[in-house]
Amino acid sequence: MEFLDAVFNRRTTNGPFRPDPVSPEHQQLLIRAAASAPSQFNSQPWRFVLIEDRDTIETVASISGQSMTRVMSEGTFFDRYKKYFRFSQKEMDATRSGMLFDRMPALLRPFTSRAFTPSGQSLMNRLRVPQTLGEENRKLVAGSPLLVGVMLERGEYRPGELSGFYSVFSMGAAMENLWLTTVELGMGIQFVSFPMEAPENWKRIVEMLAVPDDLELMAVYRLGYLPEKKHRPAIDWSSSERKRPSQFVFRETCATPQEGWDDDVRPGARRE
Repeated sequence: MEFLDAVFNRRTTNGPFRPDPVSPEHQQLLIRAAASAPSQFNSQPWRFVLIEDRDTIETVASISGQSMTRVMSEGTFFDRYKKYFRFSQKEMDATRSGMLFDRMPALLRPFTSRAFTPSGQSLMNRLRVPQTLGEENRKLVAGSPLLVGVMLERGEYRPGELSGFYSVFSMGAAMENLWLTTVELGMGIQFVSFPMEAPENWKRIVEMLAVPDDLELMAVYRLGYLPEKKHRPAIDWSSSERKRPSQFVFRETCATPQEGWDDDVRPGARRE
């Protein structure tokens, strides 16, 4: 596979993986790719924990599902991220960013326009939508053959200081390397984010993984091989649109948007 093919075909996997274990060779390649990323002063502040133990994965899955149910029931998730939600192609075409909810259960479709309003939140709670989504999330994480925890050295990760910025920037580069490598290997990857929305649940994962005091657990990802036939969840989104270069590229100064590139853009990833 050509490098640019991997870049332009990068995607996030919202659906299930095949049950096959991730081979040791592929695990090693993923970490080698991540560790090839640049870092300030060659500090290499990242650390990784690879998780294949079924009991541990099941526990993380349970915590993730519980967290999703909780934050969606309370409405905190929607309040925090609703600016990224789109409910029509017209809206998505106008913003060219965020997530288009193009798949909703028939029961919810009549209420899509007010899904994330207070009255919509009450309706979703009565219909037990948060519980349904939480259980789907649990199943997805539980069905993952591999979890990867990403950590940073606390000596480098000092929020508010330049070293903190450098370390997070380096971690992002490392994870992008790993992410692009999954494309080459026919694998998928997804951020297990919901436990982070409930700090006490994130602490449970930190303790379960025995993260030492000198490291900060920054993220957990689920990985696996992609099935030939992909199953979309009951509530799902697409995010193939990308902003036009004239919306984010400037020439010489920030007062001059780039011209002439908007109609010459290679398609981006199908799913963010």
